[in-house]
Amino acid sequence: MASPPVASALQAIEAAPAGDKPSRYSALLQEIIASSKNATADLNAYAQTLLDDSLGIVVLRPLLAAFVDAFKTIQHPDVKIDVGEKVTSLLQSKGAGQYEEQDTQIKVTVADAYESIEDWRKSAQTLATINLESTQKSVTPDEKARVWIRIVGCYLEEEDPTSAFTHLNKIKNIIFSVQDKETRLRFNLSQARIYDSQRAFLDAAQAYYTLSNEPLVDVDERDDALASALVCAVLAPAGPLRGRMLAKLYKDERASSLDHYGILEKMFLDRLLSPAEIKAFAATLKPHHLAKTSDGSTVLDKAVLEHNLLGASKLYNNIGFDQLGELLGVDAERAEDYAAKMLEQGRLSGHIDQIDRLIFFEGEASGERKTGHAERQVGKELRKWDTNVAGLAEEVEKVTTMIQLEYPEFYAAQVVH
Repeated sequence: MASPPVASALQAIEAAPAGDKPSRYSALLQEIIASSKNATADLNAYAQTLLDDSLGIVVLRPLLAAFVDAFKTIQHPDVKIDVGEKVTSLLQSKGAGQYEEQDTQIKVTVADAYESIEDWRKSAQTLATINLESTQKSVTPDEKARVWIRIVGCYLEEEDPTSAFTHLNKIKNIIFSVQDKETRLRFNLSQARIYDSQRAFLDAAQAYYTLSNEPLVDVDERDDALASALVCAVLAPAGPLRGRMLAKLYKDERASSLDHYGILEKMFLDRLLSPAEIKAFAATLKPHHLAKTSDGSTVLDKAVLEHNLLGASKLYNNIGFDQLGELLGVDAERAEDYAAKMLEQGRLSGHIDQIDRLIFFEGEASGERKTGHAERQVGKELRKWDTNVAGLAEEVEKVTTMIQLEYPEFYAAQVVH
């Protein structure tokens, strides 16, 4: 309930002549902002009376704009949240379409207040209610992307990559039309963080590494991106693709200054990692990097085990299940299971003799999925053909993307027709 002086003033304004109302509303608003001891109740009552009054849109819009400007100056986040949500509700019932600009500004300010108290989900939900398909004015791709990328950031702070990914996909549809470089950089960073959160570590490593080479990014942020690329490369599934990412990082002259350069070097050179090194590395990881997988091991455990298995393939022509398990620090059955999966996925080259309980290693892996030892001997030409077709398709996709980047209007016209 509004304080008695404000309630009395509002009653007096309602009874005043229409010509006097704008100046009296403005004066009361300034008084509330300057001296009210119960700003929430007073501002809510003011907004209720203002929007219930029979003022025309020509008179009401500047009064509402002045209210929004005063509302932004409020320091206490709880007051902003309570008043902002009340006013947006009132606008909705009155028909927010006539006051979209004020509605948007209030929601952005309320989202700021939620972020100041680290309620990221509420901030994202508030921003999501902003009308970005306005019929009153043209909303540019930059304006849409700015709101969506902020929502993505909030959900990432909340560690909800699924909701973040939903809004990131909205940006993907317009990113080629976004001109603001900061927004595009935030998009790339968000994409890297989502890949990271979803444990798509190879994609995350590449995205972070690209950011680490972006001259528009601050030096410290580039270093952080490079460090994140290293972590994700270490956690990525062992195999030729990860090997190429490790090589890229190892050959980067900046990498030698990173905390975990020693692990990067050992992995690049296919050397086995010691328990002490793994423990020190684990202490710096984020919770999702240490999450449990389906077999009960952590993401890091799996990555290290696969790396050491790949390292063993460089040391031995063949090895027994029991000896491999001892080398990897797991039982023989688990060692065989990991080797079988890596062989089948083309991340390890060789075959398994289950009768003699031996694993035979055969040079470098191709990265192509396999269904068994016989496939290495049969259908080589067909697989080569498939590889060539896939390569051609990738090149066509690259050309299409280049056309889309350079001539977005032409590309859009071709897609529509």
